[in-house]
Amino acid sequence: MAVVEYEVKGHVAYVTLNRPDKLNAIDVAMRDELWRIMHEFNDDPQQWIAVITGNGRAFSVGHDLAAMSGRSDALYDTEISTEDLYVYQSQIFKPIIAAINGFCLAQGGGIALASDIRIASDKAQFGWPQAKRGIGSVSGPCMLAQRVPMNLALEYLFTGEMISPQRAYEMGLINKIVPHDDLMAEVDKFVQQLLQNAPLPMRTMKEVAVRGAYMRLEDRVRLAGIVNRRLQRTDDALEGIKAFQEKRTPVFKGS
Repeated sequence: MAVVEYEVKGHVAYVTLNRPDKLNAIDVAMRDELWRIMHEFNDDPQQWIAVITGNGRAFSVGHDLAAMSGRSDALYDTEISTEDLYVYQSQIFKPIIAAINGFCLAQGGGIALASDIRIASDKAQFGWPQAKRGIGSVSGPCMLAQRVPMNLALEYLFTGEMISPQRAYEMGLINKIVPHDDLMAEVDKFVQQLLQNAPLPMRTMKEVAVRGAYMRLEDRVRLAGIVNRRLQRTDDALEGIKAFQEKRTPVFKGS
């Protein structure tokens, strides 16, 4: 059984964490497979959007503590680190949607935070409980504290308490809450909306947003100008303008 299922339907890659008996706890094999899949998705120009979800009752409960065999550093004994995975996923400039179906904790929360859009089941639960286990967190202080107000991030990092879907929505941690049984249908509806648009503008706008977060306003604006001029020379840009003039639906090809 694959620890991560990977299925491409049209221009959409579906990535499913698949250790349901372990609540999709992330061991070395799962992390390495996610690393490989993220590269495959990023490298294939025909894969425009990715959806990441979990099989069973959890998105992911984070590091597989049971697999550590009494060693708190056991998951660091590999060439690919947790940090490598977060950084690489965050720098993929294609849209990535997290369909959060249940428990989304610790490193599972990091994978969700490295995604662009987070749509959650009303049965989802979020949390960074590492302080209760005597261990630290990468995604909590480095990513959660950048997505929500610092005082709220630190409250949940200090206490290790769970965050309900409603609270997560109020904090801006997720985009939307949907009934549990409707999660994938709602995600697919959103994906279909994105597929009506040209993929390259979505990528360039994400690129500017991600890279620009660390730049001065002047540099952000100039970066946007550079990538937009590059975009205007694409076939899809010509098709979009032509379709608008002809009052028809454009047919985008991602080129």
